Amino acid sequence: MTLSFYRGLTSAAEPLIRFYLERRRAAGKEDADRLAERFGEPSRPRPAGALAWVHGASVGESLSALAFIERVLAERPGFSVLVTTGTVTSARLLESRLPRRAFHQYVPVDHAGWIQRFLDHWRPDLALWLESELWPNLIQGVADAQIPLVLLNGRMSEASFLRWKRVPFLIRPLLGHFALCLGQDEEQTGRLSALGAPKALSVGNLKFAAAPLPVDEGALGRLRREIGDRPCWLAASTHPGEEALAARVHRAVAPAQPGLLTIVVPRHADRGEAIAPELAGEGHRVARRSAGDAIDGADIYLADTMGELGLFYRLAEVVFVGKSLLHAGGHNPLEPAQLGCAVVVGPQMHNFAEMVDRLRAGGALTEVADEAGLAAGVAALLADPARRGALARAGRAVAEAEAGVLDAVLREIQPWLDAAQRRHARGANGSAPNGADGQGADGQGADGHGIGHDTGFRARS
Repeated sequence: MTLSFYRGLTSAAEPLIRFYLERRRAAGKEDADRLAERFGEPSRPRPAGALAWVHGASVGESLSALAFIERVLAERPGFSVLVTTGTVTSARLLESRLPRRAFHQYVPVDHAGWIQRFLDHWRPDLALWLESELWPNLIQGVADAQIPLVLLNGRMSEASFLRWKRVPFLIRPLLGHFALCLGQDEEQTGRLSALGAPKALSVGNLKFAAAPLPVDEGALGRLRREIGDRPCWLAASTHPGEEALAARVHRAVAPAQPGLLTIVVPRHADRGEAIAPELAGEGHRVARRSAGDAIDGADIYLADTMGELGLFYRLAEVVFVGKSLLHAGGHNPLEPAQLGCAVVVGPQMHNFAEMVDRLRAGGALTEVADEAGLAAGVAALLADPARRGALARAGRAVAEAEAGVLDAVLREIQPWLDAAQRRHARGANGSAPNGADGQGADGQGADGHGIGHDTGFRARS
């Protein structure tokens, strides 16, 4: 499939795409008030001055860039940052966490006309993609507009790498648009280079630079009073099947831990209505946070709300990271480690392999193979405060040791940020987003752009 064929196919499919988005809106999977943004129509004016565009497909990707965005804005008063994502959940979380001069829009669907409308309005000076997002029309539109494009925290699974190796005539032109690819680690960087990225480096995983998840101190105090001295553990970012697994672990551990409270935070809060009866069916008393239920008397507290994971990491000393036993890939284990939790993971953590390696080497991780291992691990940690404390200290030490990654990333992209600032300092003020003086780190013209990398034409892990 060539780009021209793909572009023609997506243009011809416009009525179907519109119908699909309307169906998603009706199902609550698109923002009903902002659906026009998915067609490239802006909901606000472009700010004056230099504009960096940061794109991450999902919650984890976009939140991983918050520390980076904050540093750029603090050091460059003339800059603004446009952040795009494709999910309602990520938009709602970012709304409360983006700093001043940063704002969110939904990314347009990969249709050439809608992308052109988006780029004509925003005229970004620099496009920064995160991790593993690949849309051919979007990449080509950025390239045609001569907007420098850099990949931050690039990630490519082994399976995706092997698939792309079979079709080098597809992936090489897309990667050729990159001005720079910064891989999460040496392995990811090597895969990008092998597939045709002209300049790929590894300076560290940007997720190590993320600040601890935020918390509402008032809510934290109220819940601490409700929980009191009950032993408590957390199953975090769970996926289907893992909630029932957590309920069974509760049953196995409770006899040795009178008053045990299990907190379950599903990855997708809108599943709460379906999860609650499943947990009750396991014979447990269930309280739902979204319904305002009190914890008192509950065996399991179902925290089916968005943006509160930092609250529950501060309440539970033992945390199991979901999507690592019944599903493959895992979630970020550094977030609970930063907050002093004893972290437990299953064997399927390949999306965070480097992070797991660092935590394992630092003695900051408990790894289990199956449900029985999880029950045994939770029971052992709840019964051993000294061991919990050692894991907490080790996790914080690992996080602090990687604090320099943000400085390294900023050093690498400084030439493009400087070029954008110079253009607007000369009086462009947003009227000419890309002058002829844009220089890459190697002095070459910064008119190369591009990105992404995982499955099919749109890469996701």
